[in-house]
Amino acid sequence: MAHILIIDDDPHTRELLRLILEHEGHEVVEASNGREGMALFRAEPTDLVISDILMPEQEGLQTIRELRHEFPKAKIIAISGACPGGRMNFFQAATLLGAQRTLRKPFDLDELRQVVREMLGT
Repeated sequence: MAHILIIDDDPHTRELLRLILEHEGHEVVEASNGREGMALFRAEPTDLVISDILMPEQEGLQTIRELRHEFPKAKIIAISGACPGGRMNFFQAATLLGAQRTLRKPFDLDELRQVVREMLGT
């Protein structure tokens, strides 16, 4: 199926996403922050990137901006558990920077599967 990069600082979230996506037949690589994720993507671009927004080292908004700049056709889903209503709408910012879809943690597993299928055109 597809080759997918998961970028998230939470190992439990990465594991959950990996298990779900591998069960769907996808090959998954993982990164714990945006810097590591960018290095992996530069070395071997994937069909889809799922990136957390708030992370140490290099946060997701910067990662999305870099991906879009260097790889304009990259398919990106931004995820976050950040509370809405703060001074900044992280999902709106992620979309403006180039994420095609966003999902709020905790996300519905069926919704995740559906969004991944839509992004991959399957």
